[in-house]
Amino acid sequence: MKRINTWKEILHDIIFESTTPAGRTFDIFLIIAIACSSLLLMAQSVQKLQVQYGTVMAYGEMFFFLCFSVEYVLRVFCSRRRLKYVTSFFGVIDLMSVLPALIGFFLPAANYLVSVRIFRLLRLFRIFKMFRYVGESRLLLRSLKASGPKIVVFVIAVFSIVTIVGTLMYVVEGPKNGYANIPESMYWAIVTISTVGYGDISPQTGLGKFFASVLMITAYGILAVPTGIISYELAHNAKFSMRNCPHCETPYDETDRYCRKCGSKLGK
Repeated sequence: MKRINTWKEILHDIIFESTTPAGRTFDIFLIIAIACSSLLLMAQSVQKLQVQYGTVMAYGEMFFFLCFSVEYVLRVFCSRRRLKYVTSFFGVIDLMSVLPALIGFFLPAANYLVSVRIFRLLRLFRIFKMFRYVGESRLLLRSLKASGPKIVVFVIAVFSIVTIVGTLMYVVEGPKNGYANIPESMYWAIVTISTVGYGDISPQTGLGKFFASVLMITAYGILAVPTGIISYELAHNAKFSMRNCPHCETPYDETDRYCRKCGSKLGK
């Protein structure tokens, strides 16, 4: 029993601890596998390549499916809190990276061609697995989480502006100028405030152009708000969460157990 626990701990350190030498090697292999799998998915959408190399691509996809399936099983096996891992963001992403192929095995033959095109898109979730293996992504995720309440308030404010301006434009311009209803007018306001400006709907009256001009000028200030919020949280987290390894002076995150450069164990 003691030997099983020891092997589980070794596997845990390799799979979940990216700061150990073995963990870094494991992560590099997975990053390469994720990138190659994503490129394979793109290549499979090209008809010429599919005709010429369809068999090779099928074997390649089977190989990546086995790799990610083994990885997922090992993660569940050696996880100290299995239910928490399975229901976590990365746990769901890991499952979604192998789920399409599993579903493909049980699809009825009559619906195979149509359904697989849908399930293939789910393989793009493998790209999100990459966030786990980039140390700086933890800083970004913490910053986004800390910015959450402010971003929610910002989104509510933007939605309020869009609703008010959309209603005003519906009253001022009306259906004859393309603002057939309030949702259509809100669509125009969203396109305008995001500075996309498709041009399929545009104000024709003087008052409508005035409201549009005010909204366009306001949009520049609105777009800068979330950037400032997230930038502040990034700077704040970077200042208070990073320390230096006592052996090689490499910066490390407060959650790291081993130095990502020299592999030395870090004290808490």
